[in-house]
Amino acid sequence: MRRLWACLSLIAALLASAPVRADEARPRVTIRQGVLQGVQAQGVAAYKGIPYARPPVGPLRWRSPVRAAAWTGDRDASAFGNACLQPPQSPTGLYSGGMAPMSEDCLSLNVWTPARAQGRGGKLPVMVWIHGGALVGGSGSEPLYDGAKLASQGIVLVSINYRLGLLGYFAHPALSAESPQHLSGNYGLLDQIEALRWVRDNIGAFGGDPGQVTIAGESAGGLSVIALLASPQAKGLFQKAIVQSGYMPAYRALHNETLGLSSAEAGGAALGAAAGANTAEQLRAANLVALFMAGVATGWQPEPVIDGVVLPRQLVDAFARGEQAKAPILAGVNEGEIRSLPFLMPPAPATSAAYVADVKRRFGDKAEAYLTVYPGAEPKADVMASIRDGVYGFAAQYLVRQQAGAGQPAYLYYFRHGTPAQAARDLTAFHASELPYVFGQVGEGAQLGPNWPRPPLIAEETALSDAMMAYWVSFVRTGAPTAPGETAWPRFTARERGYLDIDRRPLAARDLHPAAFDWADALVAERRARGRAWRLDIGFSAFPAPPADGRVDAQDAKRQPEGP
Repeated sequence: MRRLWACLSLIAALLASAPVRADEARPRVTIRQGVLQGVQAQGVAAYKGIPYARPPVGPLRWRSPVRAAAWTGDRDASAFGNACLQPPQSPTGLYSGGMAPMSEDCLSLNVWTPARAQGRGGKLPVMVWIHGGALVGGSGSEPLYDGAKLASQGIVLVSINYRLGLLGYFAHPALSAESPQHLSGNYGLLDQIEALRWVRDNIGAFGGDPGQVTIAGESAGGLSVIALLASPQAKGLFQKAIVQSGYMPAYRALHNETLGLSSAEAGGAALGAAAGANTAEQLRAANLVALFMAGVATGWQPEPVIDGVVLPRQLVDAFARGEQAKAPILAGVNEGEIRSLPFLMPPAPATSAAYVADVKRRFGDKAEAYLTVYPGAEPKADVMASIRDGVYGFAAQYLVRQQAGAGQPAYLYYFRHGTPAQAARDLTAFHASELPYVFGQVGEGAQLGPNWPRPPLIAEETALSDAMMAYWVSFVRTGAPTAPGETAWPRFTARERGYLDIDRRPLAARDLHPAAFDWADALVAERRARGRAWRLDIGFSAFPAPPADGRVDAQDAKRQPEGP
């Protein structure tokens, strides 16, 4: 008997020490489309490149997304899917690095989940990340957005791709004519909505709760979150929202001139004519590079379209009328937004005297009120601050005020933390600089682009990142941002106007730049009342009195907030 037990023990030991095939060690999950085989590391399972819609090519180009087909057998989900078509990144650009190969076959998403969560009935809250890039570039596969650190905190993290540029936001009369609802444009936004439907239908298999979804994004991703809050088509697909450096200028209506802006269809028709493509068939057969060059020649730029269905009205108006999704919100702005986006601002006067003279010429009897907010002792700094406050600061504060007024928990932040590497390049707290802290990308092995000013490898930076991850994750979980051992984040109310001031450590504060918000809010209200658009003609660039004909200058109409 002892000899038998010895033999059995030896066999068991040999089996335990035998190498495990890679496919046996990899996690698997079954969703509605089929079986996925992902990868696992440090307790987090990742499933990448999952198609949520069919490739929008050929007859599907410039149409609403169609649900992806099912497959048989195990589908390898160890690698990211293609990035959507976009201009090539500049190798010297601040935000370059880590781009996946590009293709029109790009409507995929990625899921990170605690490995222990799969098959447990969908109990974990879900965060759906929408990347930035001015609706022109970016991808959910960028290394900065790696979801492993956030997922390890007990949530499911999803990052998505969506159509960009001409393929994502092109409106044209011929495309509208063939649509059952007479719509065109907003294809990228419709992709985001389709991705949220996929999350609703499949996230339970990964351990996620489809009834606890938070949509989140930065810059154009933040704009997308605002648009989803305002869109009836996204109703019920999420329960909370995070807007980092979002913006909400006036946009073109699909069919008609509005607010002094020509229609989106008119802009598309001009582009098509410049490329010699005037029908839907000609547009789909046209060379995409030729269409892109025609867009450059005609001044076309991608932006959401006010079409009456996906976006019934201007984003600001939707919130003013209380038509937005009633969801808890976390929103904020960075102190140095414009430092990395100089193309958003006009040239700053060289001296304080020239600055004051320029302000008086622009604003007339309102100049003194403006100079009270932005006096011009440092002209360039005040020009940047005014554009920051008019674009990103206004949006963040407007959102939390409207959601708080609707009875929803609202939380505001002001990120002004900088590092020595940022200071050396005059980039302190630049646009998107909070992202490494939110995604836990500040320590050894941080996945940042080659030109990104890297945080120093010190405990203080890691502690700040840990705090920000905790705040974000707890908001995703409960709708209230908290962090163990850190200051209590005050809820924004009309009376208290609390916010979190994030520098070396987070601190509670009150009333973020009240005069600056009041100025921007009054300007937007005046533009709305007079039927005039508000885009980048805000802050130092603003002209409070409209032109004699009430229309927007042609060059001004082409300018809009853009950025990563």
